[in-house]
Amino acid sequence: METVAIFGTGLIGASFGLALKRAGFEGRILGVSSPSALEAALARGAVDEAAGFEEAARRADLVFLSQTISRILDTIGRLGPLLRPGALVTDAGSTKGRICAQARECLPSGSFLGGHPMAGKDTRGAAVAEAELFEGRTWILTPDDPAKFETPAARELVGWVEKVGAVPVVMTPEEHDRVVAFTSHLPQLLSTALAATLAAHLEKPEHLLAAGPGLLDMTRLAGSAYELWHDILETNPEAIGLAMDAGMETLARLRAYLLSQETERTFETGANLAARLRR
Repeated sequence: METVAIFGTGLIGASFGLALKRAGFEGRILGVSSPSALEAALARGAVDEAAGFEEAARRADLVFLSQTISRILDTIGRLGPLLRPGALVTDAGSTKGRICAQARECLPSGSFLGGHPMAGKDTRGAAVAEAELFEGRTWILTPDDPAKFETPAARELVGWVEKVGAVPVVMTPEEHDRVVAFTSHLPQLLSTALAATLAAHLEKPEHLLAAGPGLLDMTRLAGSAYELWHDILETNPEAIGLAMDAGMETLARLRAYLLSQETERTFETGANLAARLRR
């Protein structure tokens, strides 16, 4: 792999470029993004040069799509005729079903391997990108056919995922969307709902002074931009709805039995899961 093209040089894209260089990649990294995003990525050294859409697609051995989901879908729809033989396209989209289906329809067979690095920050843009962003983080790969792991390009991608410090985990696109509805999408919606509830019921500014670190932790995700979440909600509504139903059922049980053994068991179950996550 000599040339990587990063489409979308925000936090994830720029961090991937920095991580590749830190891991020893000596090839050329091209950036395709808005002028301001490219300027920031070039200033950080995350990409080596700016390129146009067609130029980057024709030159790249690996195309990394780190845009919003709607932009990823649009890009995949345009890439097919431009790719060089043996090139691989991967992505960092937060849902996989629609993206993988679009790739099956629009890209040459064996040229796409879906991905989702489980990493991020509260802030956006290349200015806050980090080469260490993926260290110790799960990087989900979603082949719709196990044979896609057997191509030289796919094996090399997995190798670089490991070199940047991430832990590859394989799921089908459908399994991915079902799982992250619970592990990522539900936490976002719970945090947003909590912050919106507080905004509606805490009447005086000084009421917020009664908040401790726990509330700051619980509302951290509420600062996420709807611009990003609109596409996630639109492309995974069924799985997210099931996760929300399950969450509301648990809250309803707590509401009905606030001082019961059922509530005590729910606290214990939650504490055990929290401890497992932190290990």
